[in-house]
Amino acid sequence: MRSIRLLLEYDGTAYQGWQTQRSGITIQDIVRETIESITGERIRLIGASRTDAGVHACGQVAVFTTRSILSADVLKRALNARLPQDIRILSACDNHGTFHPRFDALRKRYVYLLRLSGNGSAFFSRYTWHIRTTLNTDAMTKAAAYFSGEQDFAAFRGAGCSAKTTIRTISTISLSVLDVLDFMSMSMPGSYIKISMEANAFLRHMARNIVGTLVEVGRGRLSAEAIPAILASKDRTIAGPTAPPAGLFLEQVYY
Repeated sequence: MRSIRLLLEYDGTAYQGWQTQRSGITIQDIVRETIESITGERIRLIGASRTDAGVHACGQVAVFTTRSILSADVLKRALNARLPQDIRILSACDNHGTFHPRFDALRKRYVYLLRLSGNGSAFFSRYTWHIRTTLNTDAMTKAAAYFSGEQDFAAFRGAGCSAKTTIRTISTISLSVLDVLDFMSMSMPGSYIKISMEANAFLRHMARNIVGTLVEVGRGRLSAEAIPAILASKDRTIAGPTAPPAGLFLEQVYY
């Protein structure tokens, strides 16, 4: 048996997330079924991150085992020929040793895009959270700093999370104010905020709940100084709302 490692990107708009579910089409299902149609065998596809419904990925990592003699490059080309256009295999290689895409991950990087007021290209409407008011980015940056380090993120855990512990370590979190985004070799002017965060692992909806809370700070509904108390409370009801999935991207998994 061989182990094949895939690097994928996908537009998650039309899917119920990465992981197989009882209802709805998922990325994992589509990719697994496509692999099976090529190799003629039942396979198990394991991904690095269980991205939610509507969330996108630029650097999802997945592994499967196969008896196929097709080279990794041939498998990549065959997959891209059969997969929907909103799912692409960026690379494929033979995976050696006991590598596990989720358990061996050292940290993951997510990026969230906000589009402010009426400014921004129509092409980004499905990849951003449209905020119709101005935001105090200085207050948001101050609030973001409180999330750094090893902390209990129970107040930012989504319902249905099955994690055994809510302790996580955010190594970096930052905000960038942008007046242009590059898209298909073109520059699209507008008013955007990019929120980037890296952590050793994320709880269910954790990244989106942090973004929703930062937006509440930017709107003046929460103070930046309230973040430590929210963390200490472990109470989801006093943190901000869950940001929509459209603006969230799994950018990279580090090993």
